[in-house]
Amino acid sequence: MILSQASVLMYISKTEKLLLAIQKKDFSLFPRHEGNSLTDHAVQLYDQSKEEYLSLSSYRLLYEEILNQLEIGLMILSEKEHAWEVFYVNPVFLEILQIPKYNSWALYENKMPGFYKIIEETGYDNSQDFFDISINENTRQSYSLRTKKVQNVKHRFCIISLESVQKIIEQKERLAWNNLMKVISHELLNTLTPVNSLIQNLEYIVNQDTIDREDQQDMKESLMIINSKSKQLLNFVDDYRQVAELPKPVFKSISLKAIVESALSFLKPEFEKNAISTVNILEDHIVSADEKMVERCLINLYLNAIHAVSEQQEKIVKTEIKILNNRVILSIEDNGIGIQKEIQDKIFLPFFTTRSRGSGIGLTLSKSIMEAHRGYLNYKPLEQGSRFEIWFVD
Repeated sequence: MILSQASVLMYISKTEKLLLAIQKKDFSLFPRHEGNSLTDHAVQLYDQSKEEYLSLSSYRLLYEEILNQLEIGLMILSEKEHAWEVFYVNPVFLEILQIPKYNSWALYENKMPGFYKIIEETGYDNSQDFFDISINENTRQSYSLRTKKVQNVKHRFCIISLESVQKIIEQKERLAWNNLMKVISHELLNTLTPVNSLIQNLEYIVNQDTIDREDQQDMKESLMIINSKSKQLLNFVDDYRQVAELPKPVFKSISLKAIVESALSFLKPEFEKNAISTVNILEDHIVSADEKMVERCLINLYLNAIHAVSEQQEKIVKTEIKILNNRVILSIEDNGIGIQKEIQDKIFLPFFTTRSRGSGIGLTLSKSIMEAHRGYLNYKPLEQGSRFEIWFVD
């Protein structure tokens, strides 16, 4: 069939209209097949593009609803022509900073200059920091601030998250309390169950009319076991008391370098006996802290490091004091066996230990000491060994 020039122009016009609608993402049309190959292919392409667009819109709506339900503040920036725009921001983020929603990232520079500067200084790359916020002259609150770079060939995003440090601590405290109750229940049952059985056996023996030599030996062995279990339980209670009754720090301005040197001097015989090399990079910073409590914290960490490197041929423990984002950080690093990934979230729990003779309170006490100083104790796995970081916030 030969089409007239008018028909050809009509089909070309309809095809152009559909292609322009696809380009501008205008899917309000309802085109029909015309029996013309060119136009029908355009209609097919339009329907396919419309279906993909509606699917993407549905997914975006679903993802945004999920992100809106998060309890942490979330902002996603996208880079276009060397300028950053706000791709997405959830209500919690705006509520934390008490700011309106802008599409242009640059507009936040005047609203929250301190926050804007921190993000700028990261280079929109991966980072972690702590950010103190005071809204409308209210009490300052600390937030964990993380940035994550996501990039492919065409797009670059920066994901910014804000999470209340207080909420993180409360969640961990609840988890730690539940785990502590499990540990205490387990320890009490392990101690009291055999003791109760032995007491019942003693009652049976003493209620007999005569007690022979064999019964006397049973009584003697039972009393020895009860005595041993009682001491074990007393030691457990004493360990718990150390964690539960940690004294309040007496704050003074002290040299952090001097405390490290004192702890290293105290443990020098242990380092020498185990042929451990110590590497120290110590900037001299003054912090407000309780000298004895911080030294106790350090000694616990050093003892852990000494144990961790015990099987290594070359044994190294490295200590570093430095400033990062206006915070003093003291890190103790070893090249030991490291901590298995499966138990990394349990190492600060009271009485959790992988050592046969360990009490399981060293790391718990160290973490409690730093929290009493309004600071943090973090663990970071290394490719070879472990690193514990002490953050002095104030």
